[in-house]
Amino acid sequence: MILRAADAICKTDTGRQRRDNEDSAFARAPVFVVADGMGGAQAGEVASRLAIEAFEHGVPGDGNPEERLATVVRAANHQIYERSRADRGRAGMGTTLTAAYVDDAHVAIAHVGDSRAYLFRDGTLQRLTQDHSLVDELVRRGKLTEEQAAEHPQRSIITRALGPEPDVEVDTWTYPARPGDVILLCSDGLTSMISEERVRELLASHDNLDGAADALIDEANEAGGRDNITVVLFRLEEVGDEDGANDKTILATVIVLALIGGAGYLASRQLYFVGTNAQGIVTIYRGFPYDLPFGVPLYETYYVSGVPASTIPAARRGQLLNNNLRSQSDATSLVMDLEQGRISP
Repeated sequence: MILRAADAICKTDTGRQRRDNEDSAFARAPVFVVADGMGGAQAGEVASRLAIEAFEHGVPGDGNPEERLATVVRAANHQIYERSRADRGRAGMGTTLTAAYVDDAHVAIAHVGDSRAYLFRDGTLQRLTQDHSLVDELVRRGKLTEEQAAEHPQRSIITRALGPEPDVEVDTWTYPARPGDVILLCSDGLTSMISEERVRELLASHDNLDGAADALIDEANEAGGRDNITVVLFRLEEVGDEDGANDKTILATVIVLALIGGAGYLASRQLYFVGTNAQGIVTIYRGFPYDLPFGVPLYETYYVSGVPASTIPAARRGQLLNNNLRSQSDATSLVMDLEQGRISP
């Protein structure tokens, strides 16, 4: 059995008590990442962005998925550490990082800090990571209960991050997966505000991952929104056995060649749609809003606006960011109206 990530959603929100968003995220199958930066003067934003950029360049081809993820994480740590040494204003900056890699019938995880990965399966929620935090260490030693940890005044102190030291220890695991599994990656802006049981309830009550992501962020904000909130969700679906995978690969190749060589490709150059990028920013894409098997996109980025999707009223967000095909002028006019504040709730 071979699985692939489908219905991938990536959303981030500043929260109600922070001026800036120091979270960053990446969602490009088969790799998904959440990073939560720390440090003053926007240093946290720089650190988390450097971590994500390391994954944007791709993962190495050597080693198993855990080793490949860990290699990128260590490279990101080196880049953040060197940047902090070169820029006195960003000395000591760092970031958490939780990454997932979908590989055949497994999901590999690489983890540093207190962002988290969860598996939602058959109505149950399982945490896949262990926080590198002071209170979580005390819980594991039996010094605190989970309830005490949730209210502990030092619950935000983390014991491991990318950037502060030249080397970092990366935790990795591999979990067996099934079709229909939903993987959640999130920053602690979500889990510090709502319980895991409430996360489970919200995932169970939403078949649509986009709606589930909105519900999770809204609930964290309603609980106080003390920190930035970032949510990455994706569902696993079966591609088929080896022969089926080969058939789909051939089919994908035929489709791509048909698009490149025929009228379909020309038509795609005239079609646009509006959605969000991995950072939750309203973006115009050119092409068709679909991915071929194995994550091959039929679209490209045309224009990235300056509008976070989280600033659009929830009642309008689904109507505007629905990936409906549009003309260039229609898509451009819509995004310009958003940028200039001409679209009301």
